[in-house]
Amino acid sequence: MADHLPTVGPTVGVEEEYFLVDAAQRTVAAAASRVLPRLKPVVGDLATGEASQYQVEGKTPPCTTLGELEQALRRVRAAITSAAAAEGLRPVASATPLLGMRAPVPLNTDPHYRAQVDTFRSLYDTFAFCALHVHVEVPDRDHAVLVGNHLRPWLPTLVALSANSPFWEERDSGYCSWRTLGATRWPVAGPPPYFSSAAHYDALAASLQVAGATLGERSLYWDVRPCAHLPTVEIRAMDVTTGVAEAAVLAVLVRALVVRALERVRRGDPGPAVDDALLRAAYWRCARDGLTGHGLDPRTGRLVPTRHQVRRLFAYARPALAPDDELPYVIAVLRQLLAHGGGAERQRSAHARTGGLRGVVDDLADRTAARPEAGAPSAALGMRGGAE
Repeated sequence: MADHLPTVGPTVGVEEEYFLVDAAQRTVAAAASRVLPRLKPVVGDLATGEASQYQVEGKTPPCTTLGELEQALRRVRAAITSAAAAEGLRPVASATPLLGMRAPVPLNTDPHYRAQVDTFRSLYDTFAFCALHVHVEVPDRDHAVLVGNHLRPWLPTLVALSANSPFWEERDSGYCSWRTLGATRWPVAGPPPYFSSAAHYDALAASLQVAGATLGERSLYWDVRPCAHLPTVEIRAMDVTTGVAEAAVLAVLVRALVVRALERVRRGDPGPAVDDALLRAAYWRCARDGLTGHGLDPRTGRLVPTRHQVRRLFAYARPALAPDDELPYVIAVLRQLLAHGGGAERQRSAHARTGGLRGVVDDLADRTAARPEAGAPSAALGMRGGAE
């Protein structure tokens, strides 16, 4: 167990992306420009546009406790649900669209995205993915970069825990997280390289920009990166999760991993130099099989049950979880995921139960709504209930 862990951890914030679907047809709707003006007076900058007009993004302010974070997520989801309903739409927290996507996707008119299209061209034709991004407060850019080295081995397990995109182009892709495959096509995306320092990071970023592989920090799509405009490290490896409880738990688990990493960085440990090829293979395996199969341990190159990797991640993060509220909540949600599967399994179950993707969309939209899920730990246990 780590020594001198803080009694109050760094702040944590979440960004979630959602698809807008027509409530009657269940197809994705290019309607962000209609929904966002309704949201501005209600939540201000906590709701924004995303790459495509099919999507909106909800954000939380920096939060200190898991309970505060969960309530913030529910508030922004409730606001988006209400604004969408006024336009005959429903938000859906799935990492890929289910029905009605057409290529090229209708893009946001923000000049940033237009410049991206000029550079990356047809990569944007089918870029319609929804992710969960977690921001954790760190002292400075140097700490953010070295924390990333420590997080790299855990990223495939976070992919498996959040996997929520089995369907693509209106059929089962055979993967649990198709978003992971689609999002890593960019020249600068997926697991980050190993960096010796912030100066190393900045030098590589500058070279990539000279090569035309990025248009600046906003298009450094690595799954861990120092935030360009906030004093945080941003973790971007995860599919958006349909349930609020899972999103909140993933966020505090990520914060705990960052806290453990900060401890090691302060002791002079720059992090394990995990092989890039093994790390990418581990991503692929966890994206394919999710929680149900075996994953590749990027530290050893051996296949192990993904559930064992989840337990190992939890054991490592546990000393940095608040024992009276976060710990029982995290245990309860992880037990549910390991026993019943995650988002990909639920989508496939809904498809089998209802006989088609329209039923999957309905199930996702119901679960995305900000009401507490029946049987969720927040409802059944409270924030201080026992879980062991």
